[in-house]
Amino acid sequence: MTGAPASAAGGTGRRPAPGAKLGAAAVNQASLWNIANILTMVRLVLVPGFVLLLLADGGYDPVWRAWAWAAFAVAMITDIFDGHLARTYNLVTDFGKIADPIADKAIMGSALICLSWLGDLPWWVTGVILGRELGITLMRFWVIRYGVIPASRGGKLKTLVQGTAVGMYVLALTGPLASLRFWVMAVAVVLTVVTGLDYIRQAVVLRRLGLEAERAAK
Repeated sequence: MTGAPASAAGGTGRRPAPGAKLGAAAVNQASLWNIANILTMVRLVLVPGFVLLLLADGGYDPVWRAWAWAAFAVAMITDIFDGHLARTYNLVTDFGKIADPIADKAIMGSALICLSWLGDLPWWVTGVILGRELGITLMRFWVIRYGVIPASRGGKLKTLVQGTAVGMYVLALTGPLASLRFWVMAVAVVLTVVTGLDYIRQAVVLRRLGLEAERAAK
């Protein structure tokens, strides 16, 4: 070290240009518009469109139901890709953390409620699935000070089976396929309950370990 001020040593201590901070802020703001967040926004926009298509003409027209299924399928596909892109290319943002789960629950919740309202799906099925999703979300916030509960393989499988089952109910299926969708939904409900109980177990363990660590630190 020479003891010379940074401004005298090669000019490394020069004050930033007047617009430097504004430029950095612009870059940070622009990062919101990455491909992962755009896919999440598309999924949010699809929700009202999906509902309108599903309920069009009384909700029982096979053509409108097919269009509703297409919108639902696009939403499910974007759900797969936006998270993968965000993690792979470091595109995770605060907006994405909040909007992604909201978009997931909005499309699935609207589908379940509409199907039950049309009489295609028992209300207790909708209640079990939505109750589980809301409960796990609240539980994550309850233990977030101690850590984050990662998505398990069972949870990912649950999401896949749920999406498949709901998609089959959105379509106006008849015959063997109509019977098949009942069993696919049954599997989805079982996975919903089992994975929900597992998340509760993880939350209890995480909270206990966190409390023990806090007591040990005192």
